[in-house]
Amino acid sequence: MKNKFIYSVYDFASIIMTSIIAVAVIFTFGFKISTVNGESMNDTLNHGDRLLISAKDNSVDYGDIVIISQPNDYNEVLVKRVIGLGGQTIDINTAEGTVSIDGKVLYEPYIKEKVMTLGDGFDYPLTIPEGKVFVMGDNRNHSGDSRFSAVGLIDERYIVGEAFYRIGDKALLNKDFNTKSPGE
Repeated sequence: MKNKFIYSVYDFASIIMTSIIAVAVIFTFGFKISTVNGESMNDTLNHGDRLLISAKDNSVDYGDIVIISQPNDYNEVLVKRVIGLGGQTIDINTAEGTVSIDGKVLYEPYIKEKVMTLGDGFDYPLTIPEGKVFVMGDNRNHSGDSRFSAVGLIDERYIVGEAFYRIGDKALLNKDFNTKSPGE
């Protein structure tokens, strides 16, 4: 009887330890959870939304919604959309409310309103250095992003991963409006 109890305790402990290790491996190598802080990604994402993010795979693309851990003046992790990649030239025209990459105006139906703010970070047009990306929030006029010196260009090494699912939704986050790259 005593041996049966010991084996039951051992089996229970083994199951618990295996579960803990499995969860740790999944969250380390598979995906992580992040929370949206602020209104900079409205209407795509809202303050308090919880996101599943993929583990970084070193392939950042135009239109990806990424989580950024690069130190910034806001002292927080940022959730932004990738607008420009290293080697591309970005231009912002506040008179027309447009953003261009390599001379082509971006198709951006996901933005809340046209861009009216240049920021204080750069003179445009700006060629993005290799290994860096230019990010913006979808709520362009209420977003601290690469246009501002408080954030600046993002070193790709500080991109934690790409948001692929908003917890509570029935559909994956995707580039639904971003099927066209800047050159198309």
